[in-house]
Formats: sequence, structure tokens, C-alpha cells
Amino acid sequence: MTAAAPRTAAKPKADPAGLIAFQGAPGAYGDLACREAFPAMRSLPCPSFEDAFAAVRDGRAALGMIAVENSIAGRVADIHHLLPGSGLHIVGEHFQRVNHHLLAAKGASLSTIRTVHSHVHALSQCRNVIREMKLKPVVHADTAGAAADVAERGDPSEAAIASSLAGEIYGLVSLKADIEDAEHNTTRFLVMAREPIDPDPKAGPIITSFVFRVRSVPAALYKALGGFATNGVNITKLESYIVDGAFTVAQFYADIEGHPDQRPVRLALEELSFFSREVRILGVYPAHPFRLGGAQQAE
Repeated sequence: MTAAAPRTAAKPKADPAGLIAFQGAPGAYGDLACREAFPAMRSLPCPSFEDAFAAVRDGRAALGMIAVENSIAGRVADIHHLLPGSGLHIVGEHFQRVNHHLLAAKGASLSTIRTVHSHVHALSQCRNVIREMKLKPVVHADTAGAAADVAERGDPSEAAIASSLAGEIYGLVSLKADIEDAEHNTTRFLVMAREPIDPDPKAGPIITSFVFRVRSVPAALYKALGGFATNGVNITKLESYIVDGAFTVAQFYADIEGHPDQRPVRLALEELSFFSREVRILGVYPAHPFRLGGAQQAE
């Protein structure tokens, strides 16, 4: 009679309450943002923004860290189309300083590399170094994925532009640090959750984010936004985009300073609603310290 093979203990599943989802491979800047903003939580990589939203919506993660805009590249493509239909709420924001590294396999050097792999935005943000070193850029879906591919091949003629975290994860060495052209390169992330929060406006500055569609009449946008001016409410972001294939009426995304319970904000939103077909609050949350001179602190 043969002895039964010893059973291997099943690896315990991570508690969803301790997970925060992001779009990208391990080592992406979304991963870095998760680790810096929520060091006690574990980051959960997702192939797409839709997958990251779904992970939170389905209860596989407590929070989502979603990139929405970069100080150089501008708005993240399609993100404002996805936010209103995500079924989630904005509960916070995080500003992540982007420090690009030129990463390569061990044994490579600045003199051996000929091609550089990364996301199209990262490549465009490092044009000076790429031009000076006469490297051939190769576009990848994301920075961390490019680092993983370079590590797998181990070719000393190839390098990747990614974060130092990606270098640590995939065993690459940094041949050159802080290679981004602009020193202010920063990405803004929104923190998403299944349930909204109601922060106390007395505790500090508040941001309210919402989408709206104005009526299709002359001067509708001018009239809709007039209440923010007359009530002294600062609009920090306003973007328009086409939805449902209709080119006659746009949907707008806006961030304003203040809480809807504060009288100036309440009056401004009431006036906005009067001239709009739809107004939907996406989240009310504390403003990140970066807004209050944090740009210097992040460098």
C-alpha cells in the first residue's frame, strides 16, 4: 500500500477589502499610485479600465485607482465615457509624479541599446533622450508591459521606459533616471468605490465632480455656467465630449471646488440644472494636497 501524496495547502485568496484595482501590468504607474496612496492595501492589476471598474463593482476589490489626465498628454482616452456608466462613485483623488527610467537587462549599457519600448505617451514624454541617443521607439500597450517584454528577451540592445517599480519587479537595471522632458510630468488618478462618501466641508477643501448635458438652445452653456460665476464657485476643470454619436449636443465633465451642501455650490447647481437636460454627480471628495502647492512637494 503506497502512502498518499501530501496535500499542498491552497493559497488563501486575498481579502477584497484589502485590494485596490488599477489598469495595467504590475509596475505600471497606476500600481505605483496605489502603493503610495494606500500602502496598507494590495494592488490588483487589470488589463483594461473596464476590467478595473468591474473588479470594484463586482466586489473583487474595495477601490479602483483610475488615471484620468496627465499634465503633458492631457485627458486619458475614453475615460470620461466610462466614468458615468461605471456604477461607481469618486471618493478621492491622487496626483502621481511620473519619473521615467531607462530600463534594460543586466549587462546592457547606454552604449549597447538601440531600441526603446514603452507606451506611446511615455515615448512622447521622453523625446529628448530618445533623439539624443538615436534610439528606435517601439510602442507597447503600457509601460510595465514593455518592461516585462524587455526583461523576458534579455537583449542588451533593447531598453524600456517605465517606473523604477517596474524595474524592481522585472529585474531590470536603470541606465538613466528621470528622463522625462518636463519636470512637472504628473498624472491625476480618481479613486473609485461602490458607495459614495460625504466628506465634511469644514475638514478641508472639497471637490465635486459631475457630468451634464445642456439643452440644445442658443447660449445654453453660457447660461448654465453663469450660476458658478455669480455665486463665486471655482470651476477647476471643464471638458466636452460627444456621446451616442450625436454631434449636436455634447456632454460635459466638470470639477468644481466646494460641497453641494454649501449655499454657493447649491445655488450654482440649481441654475445649472435649470438649463440642462441632465446633471449627474459622480463624486464629492476631499481635495488632494497637491492642489495646494503640492507640485513642489511631489518633486
